[in-house]
Amino acid sequence: MDIAPLTDRQKSLIVNNVVKACYDINALNRTGYKYLYLANGFIAHYNLGGFRDHYARHNLMVAILDHEEDNTWRNFSPDCHNYEYYKSKREVYKAICSKLRNKTLNTWNS
Repeated sequence: MDIAPLTDRQKSLIVNNVVKACYDINALNRTGYKYLYLANGFIAHYNLGGFRDHYARHNLMVAILDHEEDNTWRNFSPDCHNYEYYKSKREVYKAICSKLRNKTLNTWNS
């Protein structure tokens, strides 16, 4: 079964929501949650509420940045099944990390 790659709109919605949730976990919506709970390094939760509760007590930004290496899906090549899907997931994770690093640097430098 082929999995469709994320569209540019989906990518943008996920990136923006997850970055926002790093500063206010209650901003995390189902789209961001669905992306994150399938990523490596995030403990399983029964639902969005459980995920929010966990990251209200733990730093989501740190968890995301700490697991960047695990979530780049580098073990796929263009001839692999669903390569474009995993490539789109990698692009999203890298964009999230980039925004988090840039925002942190901009805050630190201001």
